[in-house]
Amino acid sequence: MEIYPTLLFCDPVKTLTLILAIFAIFSIPSGHAENPPNWPQWRGPFNTGEAAANADPPVTWDEKNHIKWKTPLPGKGLSTPAIWNDHIFLTTAIPVGEKLPPKYSGASGAHDNSAVTRQHQFVVIAIKRKDGTFLWQTTVHKALPHEGAHTSASLASASPVTDGKQVYAFFGSYGLYALDFNGKIKWQVDLGTMNSKHGHGEGSSPTLINNTLVVNWDHEGESFVIAFDTKTGKQLWKKSRNEATSWASPVAFSFEGTDQVLISGTERVRCYDSATGDIIWECGGLSANVVATPIVHDGFAWIGSSYGKQFLMAIKLKGASGDITDSKQIIWTRHQRTPYVPSPLLYKNTLYYFSHYQAIISRVLAQSGEDLPGPLRINGLRDLYASPVGAANRIYLTDLSGTTVVISHNKELPEILATNHLDDQFSASPAIVGKQLFLRGKNLYCIEQ
Repeated sequence: MEIYPTLLFCDPVKTLTLILAIFAIFSIPSGHAENPPNWPQWRGPFNTGEAAANADPPVTWDEKNHIKWKTPLPGKGLSTPAIWNDHIFLTTAIPVGEKLPPKYSGASGAHDNSAVTRQHQFVVIAIKRKDGTFLWQTTVHKALPHEGAHTSASLASASPVTDGKQVYAFFGSYGLYALDFNGKIKWQVDLGTMNSKHGHGEGSSPTLINNTLVVNWDHEGESFVIAFDTKTGKQLWKKSRNEATSWASPVAFSFEGTDQVLISGTERVRCYDSATGDIIWECGGLSANVVATPIVHDGFAWIGSSYGKQFLMAIKLKGASGDITDSKQIIWTRHQRTPYVPSPLLYKNTLYYFSHYQAIISRVLAQSGEDLPGPLRINGLRDLYASPVGAANRIYLTDLSGTTVVISHNKELPEILATNHLDDQFSASPAIVGKQLFLRGKNLYCIEQ
């Protein structure tokens, strides 16, 4: 009890420091404000598509206005940027060498795929957030791909993830890599050859939880989920999955003291203990060709798919164990206009999701399942592969034609605040940090008021 008067009268600097520390502890607002203002993975700091609390990107822009910088990118990649302070990390695949006769995967049911005609370099890039200049460009692998990808995809579609110490880049059949912030490869793992359904390519992004990196390897062969130590690259566990190809990314979260990973797959979603790989619970109901990544927040999970069968469900995590199909753990479901390629957005307890990849968006109160006014057809948008993101009571919807529509977030009918166009094509999901919005196409755009 005597320390505070002693500090007060003997060391005013320490007293002020203590007061400020106490004030900081009790002045942290509710929600996500205490989290760092970065975008460390493709669905943002919370794996929901919502930006940090201080985010306030522009509402309007075009090629001549509010472009802080625009940087041309080599090769082709559809990965969303991972951003940590002044580092922006991207992956790409760059064709090199002489042109070869066209090579197709030969996969059953293949259609609308690009032929392989050249060798490729698989590359990780770091760009300076301040001005868009290249910090480094590291080629991690070079190979003649065994298959191409759908015309809407790429050979570098999986987004990198960072823990602020290293960046982890996953190129599927062409390796998993950990690099430091100077671009040096710290470890790498060869997981074999992935054969995707219809030869459409690979796209599941890795996820991080503490010092564990988890990769989903669903394909037309022996499927599995596998975990690695982030410091050494040592395999921690590997579990077989009775799955065909899926493109959904794992989602890491903690619940009731247990670190967990949720992965959607053909007809079924499974929740794993991230320390052991053991299944905690699983649930049926999904379609085939699962692409949309689930969302987990505040004791609930939202999982959906839409390929031949439309299904979206909300699951209460407390009490979930074993096979919970058709159980009371499922608190609501939808069978119309459910997500396919773009993943849903959870923004302030509202779930936003596109119908398939069309410009029709539905809104549901996430926990209760109450439908909000809609569904809404968003004029000005076409094919949608990028997932929606949210910040500053606004929702950002970006399409393949280079258009981003900004709508208001409110319980009533949203207002279209702006329709913005850039001379590019966007399949990668936007990233938001602070007052900046990042769009990745043939160029990387930093948009700032």
